[in-house]
Amino acid sequence: MSKTIIISNRLPVQLQISDGGLTAIPSVGGLATGMKSVHSGGESLWVGWSGLTDEETPAALEDEIDKALKKHGCAKVNLTEKDIEGFYFGFSNRTVWPLFHYFLEYSEFELEFWDSYKAVNQKFADAIIEKSSEEDTIWVHDYQLMLVPQMVKEKRPNTSIGFFLHIPFPSYEIFRTLPWREEILEGLLGSDLIGFHTYDYERHFLSSVRRLLGLEVSFNDIYLDNRVIKVDSFPMGIDYKKFRDAAISHGKNTKEKRTDFQQKLDSHKASAPDTKLILSIDRLDYSKGIAKRINAFEYFLNKYPEYKEKVRLIILAVPSRSNVPQYKLLKKEIDELVGRINGELSTVNWTPIWYFYRSLPFENLIDLYTSSDIAWLTPLRDGMNLVAKEYVATRIDKTGVLILSEMAGSAYEMNEALLINPNNFEQQADTLKSAINMPKEEQIARNMFLQNRLERYNVEVWANEFMNSLNQKRDVIDTFISEKMSENILGEIGDKYSKAKKRLLFLDYDGTLVGFHKDPQKASPDEELYALLDKLHQQENTTLFLISGRDKQTFTQWFLPKGYNMIVEHGVWISRNSEEFKLLEKVKGDWMEKIKPVLESFVDRTPGSFIEEKNYSMAWHYRNTDPDFGAKRATELNTVLTSLIGNDDISVLNGNKVMEVKSSNVNKGRASVRILGEDDYDFVFAIGDDWTDEFMFQELPDTAVTVKVGLKKTQAKYHVENTKRVRELLKRFIE
Repeated sequence: MSKTIIISNRLPVQLQISDGGLTAIPSVGGLATGMKSVHSGGESLWVGWSGLTDEETPAALEDEIDKALKKHGCAKVNLTEKDIEGFYFGFSNRTVWPLFHYFLEYSEFELEFWDSYKAVNQKFADAIIEKSSEEDTIWVHDYQLMLVPQMVKEKRPNTSIGFFLHIPFPSYEIFRTLPWREEILEGLLGSDLIGFHTYDYERHFLSSVRRLLGLEVSFNDIYLDNRVIKVDSFPMGIDYKKFRDAAISHGKNTKEKRTDFQQKLDSHKASAPDTKLILSIDRLDYSKGIAKRINAFEYFLNKYPEYKEKVRLIILAVPSRSNVPQYKLLKKEIDELVGRINGELSTVNWTPIWYFYRSLPFENLIDLYTSSDIAWLTPLRDGMNLVAKEYVATRIDKTGVLILSEMAGSAYEMNEALLINPNNFEQQADTLKSAINMPKEEQIARNMFLQNRLERYNVEVWANEFMNSLNQKRDVIDTFISEKMSENILGEIGDKYSKAKKRLLFLDYDGTLVGFHKDPQKASPDEELYALLDKLHQQENTTLFLISGRDKQTFTQWFLPKGYNMIVEHGVWISRNSEEFKLLEKVKGDWMEKIKPVLESFVDRTPGSFIEEKNYSMAWHYRNTDPDFGAKRATELNTVLTSLIGNDDISVLNGNKVMEVKSSNVNKGRASVRILGEDDYDFVFAIGDDWTDEFMFQELPDTAVTVKVGLKKTQAKYHVENTKRVRELLKRFIE
């Protein structure tokens, strides 16, 4: 029976060893709560690190730990102290975290960190492979495990794999600075579905895939070999009911039942009923903008001194990664800032900032959320920021004002909040003043919309939407792509080939027999290809044609001495058995003088592009340009050429990073049918990777075996993944 396997750096269970005994306590919080609907019953398994290193785990307790975790539907990955140091505190938190949050100056590009990251990702992948089967669905979480999808896909090619990134994905200009950028992208592309919190992160990822890997991207689909990888955004919600119910219970508590913390808050409010409490809750992290927020608060008090003794900022900074150097410096900076401002501005009755550096129990969080008039959250960059959602969920009477940084992922779905730029102190001071003076009616109106949205799109809906999207992905390929060339199909075609009395083969060149090259002249045939073509050409009762858009001079140089049959420039020229090329079609070339200046102007305006002049056609290549810019220019050129050619009997062919202008009455389909009519062939085979090959697939009879290279919409019956698979297929014909 198939199951769902969830993978994250940490398991949703906390293990505690004391007095030789073991306790396993389920974690509470965002991901653990969100995955409840997915991680339930015997149909799922959660794989991750237990929180105990190998050195901390007594050998005698190994079996007991495994049993305790199994009760919670979990299985552990064993990590050493060295693993944690290099993979977690090293690459994850000193390379990826700062880089993905745009703190380039904090990113450390250490080879030792990277090697540790790869090794630990392999440990996770091995654990998954050991505990999964081909039918299972796998969901990998977050930046610590970005190589895992590809590592698993290599061993389990048919397993459905999803990946979700819980932090921002940076713009291409930032991401490209990472020395191992291609490896990270390739790791992620082992997934079938890749999820992000916002469309911006999704867009940045697709841009990096296009620019760094040169893959074809259509809307939010990435084409890689025989796969289509879907990329989408799924904004993460919270357990709305949990926070709502906790706030309702909190409101019903009698004075005696209230926590000590709440009683102190009540006492303060009673002594200064006009004082507004402004709440700031974050992990102690430089991406959260805590120091800037404190400075902005000082700026506000100096700009609007009438609010001194009328407001108090409560800062809760939850300890985080205290052994990473930047975090130690940040704590020191915040301690000093709070001390200085309190020292300078405090009065006998008033301290402007209450500062807590600790974790608070859930009930005290609810105390803070329900007691604070304003929540002020100003991250400089944040994947989502669930605190903003939690604050709104606890406002039972719908009062309270949320001030939120527009750099937080949650800002995209919380437009009713007061959105600010965390770097703009002037704007923040004015926004604080607006929040303090906002009428209750407006507070209620804003929070009503926010609460309705948060209740509807809670964390469970988020998890289920991702899983539904991943499950739907399994069936998508069959709806619009040709059939994959399986071993069975290959066997059947091989049988027909061996029994045929007369065979005709049409083989495209670029992207089919050889891969693409930035300089087309360097995509020359290798010795393996020559040997393969020689054997096919020499087979009895077999007519082989290389059919290409290439110019005749290049094919003369590469193949004429070999005696292969060749059709070039999409059907203009033909050569048989080492004879010089002859015209296969009567074509005009007088239009080329009119078109050439247009193409030249696009070369001048598009760095990296160039013109390839053939005898009766012209090609504008843009493989070496920036992918987005090249595609934009290609669309523009297509419009210009379409308006120019009018009734001149010429057409524009859009190939793989090339745009070719040629005579309309010439194409591979017309040429191949002409050759087919010269004899009585009982086996016809055509293979190609480009739109120019579609003419051939369309014109050849239904009995022909037509094969597309790559996973794209096609008229061909079958598809293979890449040039390597093409050569394997042709070798079967020789065998």
